[in-house]
Amino acid sequence: MKIFNLFFCFCFILFAALQYNDPDPYVWVPLYVYAAFLCWKASKQIFYQTAYLVGIGIYSMYAVYKAFDANGLIDWVKFHHAENLAGTMKAETPWVEETREFFGLIILIAVLAINYFYGKKKAKAAN
Repeated sequence: MKIFNLFFCFCFILFAALQYNDPDPYVWVPLYVYAAFLCWKASKQIFYQTAYLVGIGIYSMYAVYKAFDANGLIDWVKFHHAENLAGTMKAETPWVEETREFFGLIILIAVLAINYFYGKKKAKAAN
């Protein structure tokens, strides 16, 4: 789990740094830094169960918003036939940006959920 968490800590810090030219860095930088911090702590075998649940809750609500938002995930699937999102790194259309953000949130949720359940298992084993 140490390598897993260090890897995602590094990735989330990198993702936060890449938000400098995003239209809404004030949203994305804190989202990525929060997860990076929790991964850093988890790499040190320190697990904040409540913080994971708070993060998962916030990321999940934002992911639902991104899924149903105009130009979001549903529009991408329905109107753009799940067209390739990685063909170019430049988000030339709004649905590309919105759908990529949705999948970024899914990655954040998955990493925090893995840490939540792993930390819960370790706490149970310690008792």
